[in-house]
Formats: sequence, C-alpha cells, structure tokens
Amino acid sequence: MRIPFIRYNHKKQLEEFAKIPQQADQYRIVYDPQTYRLALLDAIDKAKKRIYIVALYLEQDEAGTEILKALYDAKQQRPNLDIKIFVDWHRAQRGRIGEDKSKTNARIYYQFKQENPHIDIPIYGVPVNHREVLGVLHLKGFIIDDTVIYSGASINNVYLHKFDKYRYDRYHFITNKLMADSMVDYIDTYFLAKNGLQRLDGQTHKTRKQIKPEIKSLRQQLMNANYQYTGDADNQSLSVAPISGLGRNNNLLNKTIHHLINATQQKIVFCTPYFNLPNILVRDIIRLLRKGRQVEIIIGDKTANDFYIPEDKPFNISGGLPYLYEINLRNFIERLQSFIDKEQLIIRLWKDGEQTYHLKGIWVDEEWYLITGNNLNPRAWRLDLENGILIHDPNQELKDQFNKELDTIREKTTLVTHFQQIQASQFYPNHVHKLIKRLTRIRVDRIIKRLL
Repeated sequence: MRIPFIRYNHKKQLEEFAKIPQQADQYRIVYDPQTYRLALLDAIDKAKKRIYIVALYLEQDEAGTEILKALYDAKQQRPNLDIKIFVDWHRAQRGRIGEDKSKTNARIYYQFKQENPHIDIPIYGVPVNHREVLGVLHLKGFIIDDTVIYSGASINNVYLHKFDKYRYDRYHFITNKLMADSMVDYIDTYFLAKNGLQRLDGQTHKTRKQIKPEIKSLRQQLMNANYQYTGDADNQSLSVAPISGLGRNNNLLNKTIHHLINATQQKIVFCTPYFNLPNILVRDIIRLLRKGRQVEIIIGDKTANDFYIPEDKPFNISGGLPYLYEINLRNFIERLQSFIDKEQLIIRLWKDGEQTYHLKGIWVDEEWYLITGNNLNPRAWRLDLENGILIHDPNQELKDQFNKELDTIREKTTLVTHFQQIQASQFYPNHVHKLIKRLTRIRVDRIIKRLL
C-alpha cells in the first residue's frame, strides 16, 4: 500500500497547485532561434503598454544592439510605453571569459543612454549574491503587453542566431493577462522596491563592497518570493502556473520538479545541457525506472556545450567542464545499463556541427509540462534565482505543439545504447586528461560541478 500512496501524493500536490486558466489558441511555440528573434522584434515593434525584459545578460554584440535599438525606437514612437530591462548585475560588468575586461555589456548600455538622452529606458542589474559564482539572476521571461515570451535564451548573436552559429533553446509565446500581470508584479515587488537593485546605464557603478548589506537583504527576500495571483483553474482544463525558486530548501520550483518526476505514470522526458543532476533527481529517476516507467533524457554532446573549447583554441579550466559532465553521463549510463538494454531508459545526445545546445524542461505523460531556465544541476538547485512555468493540459490541447517541439529536438540527436559509446576519459586530449586527473585527485571537481 506504500507505493500507491506516495504516487497519489505527488500527483495531488500538482493538482492542488494554484493554476491560471489558459486558452489553447493563445499558446504558441516556435521551433528555431531565427524565427524566435524575428517574433521577438515583431512583438517589441507592436507593444502598446509595457515591455519588461529579464535575462541573464543582454550582450554588446549585433543582436544585443538590434534588440536595444528596437526598444529605443519603440519608446521614441510611444513615449508612454513602460520599458524596463533587468540583467544579472555581475555578468553585465565583466567581459566574456578570456576577453578584455573593459569590454563589458554595461558599457553599451551607457552608450545608448548617452546617444538618446531624451529617452529613458532603465537597465537594472540584479545582484542575487555578492559573488557571481555563488548565484546569478537566472530568471526567464519577457513580458510584452499581456504576452509572456519564455525561453532559456539570453540576448546575443548565438542565442538569437544572428549569423552562422546558434545556441538551441525553447521558445514559447503565452498570451495570458493574469500571468503577465503576476510576473510584472513580482519584478515590481522584489526587484524595483529593493535597495540592492542598481542601474547599469550610468557612467559609474557602486562596488560589491558598497552594496553588500543590500545584496544580502535582497537574497533573503528572494528566497521566500513567489508569483502572486488568484488561481481558479480546475484540473479538467488547460492551465498555467508561474513558479520561482531560490535556494536548496525552497518549497516552490525544486519541489515542483520533484513532484513532476514522481507523478509520472508512463513516460517522462528531460532536456538539460549539462549532465550534472542533483542527487535527489538521480534517486527520483532510479525510483521511476524500478517502477517500470520510461525515462528519456536529451543532453547536449560535449562539443555542443557552451563551455567546450576546440582543440585548436587556447584552453582554460572552464573548458574542462564538458568533459566532467561527460564523465558523469558515462558513469550514469554504466550504472543503469540494464534499463537501457530494456529500452526503458533512453539517452539521446544532441549535436549539430559547431552549434550549441541549451534546452531545459520536462514533459510528463503528455499532460504536464515544465518550461524553465533551470539546468537541473546543483547550481540551479542551490544558488541561482530560477523560475519556470508549469503547464497542465489534461485534454491534450497543446499535445501537437509540444510533440512537434520534442520531435524537432530529436532530429539532431544520436541514440546511446551502451555506455561505451561515450568517450572514456583516458582518450581525452592530453591537456584535458591531465586537468581532470589533477582535479579529481584533490577532489576540486566536486566543488566545480556544484558551482558551474
């Protein structure tokens, strides 16, 4: 009697979650980054009342400049348009790893401000922790009028496929006034009302030391924050529910993911770019497999990881991460090879030339879905400010769109049927093999996998 009770409890937790009614014809998924970029620009151009952009970063490249210019043009044409931009405070004030430290994203924000002194579009930095390695703004979702545009993608050339390279993600357009209002209210309540928030479009910025107490206060507030709304949808109709979470013990996003996995009756599908699952999720997956459920995991090949450094490029320690994740994957598959042999555990590796993979999310029984920026790794579980949207589709009104999304993802994947298909560490390039061996010997690899 123990197992049925546990299974019902997880499903009951999902069913009792406050949810917002959603019209199926107001939910649209696009399936490639170029279409997404054009749809985003079109939404900005047609905006009438508000544009809230929330992203890890808005980069100082052609795509970032294109989006900023579109926002400034929209504000110039419609001065009453409420436009605000929120990015991670730390990320905006440093260059890319290995680049000139003076080439920061904040620099272009200031330039736009100087070139358009009559237009005020505030760009705020959100410091989720006092150091970037200990937590960043990983919240997702652009709110344009009454539409929530939800993707794991930040704003730059690669995420928006401006030129030859792209980073593959998910792209959902959800028109729902109540949900859009709740997401704006969250920002107004937990970001704009707090002293820790800092504008980045000025010439100078406060130091981390100067705002250390404000950062601490902001993080404490965010650990108990969630979206506020009146959820009156029943469990017989299509609904959505925005969820946020910060910290390992949050009762919101982390627990929702846990309930989703354990409520699975037939099949669950995961997408994650970094195979570095928290222990609780590994245990949940093994429990499902032992119950006879089917589990499919779609991961990026190590060469499709955004930390991957080709052998002809200068190497640094971050370039070792894709190899650490691959070691995790090989060990995981070897441990559960018997379930792969029974075609109960399905592992797919995504690869498309030199392109990169950034998909996250969960599909359960063609009834429950989670779109999220959460990487399903220890960092997301403990350190970063994350969110997601839970979709309940009991009548399968969105089934075709979600299945098409999955089919499109699978098109560029290879099925892994044995752990020996995954390269063993002894065959890594010599400099990588030495790094992994050194990190493992002093156990630094465990710390790195928790923080990156």
